Amino acid sequence: MREPLPADMFDELCPSSLNPIRFGDKWAALVIRCLEQGPRRFSELRVPLSRVTPKVLTRSLRSLERDGLIKRTVHAGSTPHVEYELTPLGRSMLRPLAAACAWTAEHWDELLDAREAYDNAARQTG
Repeated sequence: MREPLPADMFDELCPSSLNPIRFGDKWAALVIRCLEQGPRRFSELRVPLSRVTPKVLTRSLRSLERDGLIKRTVHAGSTPHVEYELTPLGRSMLRPLAAACAWTAEHWDELLDAREAYDNAARQTG
């Protein structure tokens, strides 16, 4: 039995939410992080990715599958289910993704300050 994904894995104070470096779509990097420890079912992914609608998560999973980063496996049986897991190509994304997360954590305050300054300037001119 594998450990469940924590619901607060990507809470609002998580550096991932500020990461300006994108891997695929907006949610792709978070999906990759969720699959780092092994295969997961859609319902398991929904726990830490609760801010993502099911439709958008499905679109992100399909895009990652199309790019060869994840594999979708349908398990038949008395309770059929689908699991998603990283392919070797997807696993190769873990190191650059970790570097991007570390950079974001290191520059967290600067990113927040820059966004706040931008938003304040936009409100004054708009």
